[in-house]
Amino acid sequence: MQDNMLARRAMIDSQLRPQGVTDAGVLGAMAVLAREDYVPEAARGFAYFDRPLKLGNGRSMMPPAALGRLLGELAPRAGERALVVGAATGYSAAVLGLIGLDVTAMEDDVALAAQARAAGIHIAAPAENDRFDLILIDGAVEYIPDALVARLVEGGRLGTALLDRGVSRLVIGRAVGGHLGVSTIVDADVAPLPGFERRRAFTF
Repeated sequence: MQDNMLARRAMIDSQLRPQGVTDAGVLGAMAVLAREDYVPEAARGFAYFDRPLKLGNGRSMMPPAALGRLLGELAPRAGERALVVGAATGYSAAVLGLIGLDVTAMEDDVALAAQARAAGIHIAAPAENDRFDLILIDGAVEYIPDALVARLVEGGRLGTALLDRGVSRLVIGRAVGGHLGVSTIVDADVAPLPGFERRRAFTF
């Protein structure tokens, strides 16, 4: 336990802060949340390494610095409603919950969803009329579906990593008038999230 506490402190001081994570809520939540509880037992020794961590079934957990930077740019505030898409074992949802957000998490993989529920994460599809202040797509995607943008309140924020020719870049979008204006933050090593691939067109 002491080793994991030291590893969390090192994660904050050596990974998150040097990568520009300054949001007090994000730093505070990630400093106390036991990341090792959200990874396979055999991988717990790697829980605080700053790289994607394989969870099984082709899924990976986002590196700590990438997640911290993304959440910091999203500026989550207590009392807001958040949706986490591709929540896996629930770590990012738990971080947002510790900050004080009302979090709904979506996860299609049965085994990963079971682990998230065991950790107290609310896994469910949002109701048809549910709207959110903040949406996190927890992985790298080739595009952001319009159906997710429609789930944001006016001025709501969405964060993810966008894949462009094999390079993943952290991005933040804000909903204005039903459209999402997207800004790129930084390149980051984030594993793809299945189900968000663009259909390939035939090229000559």
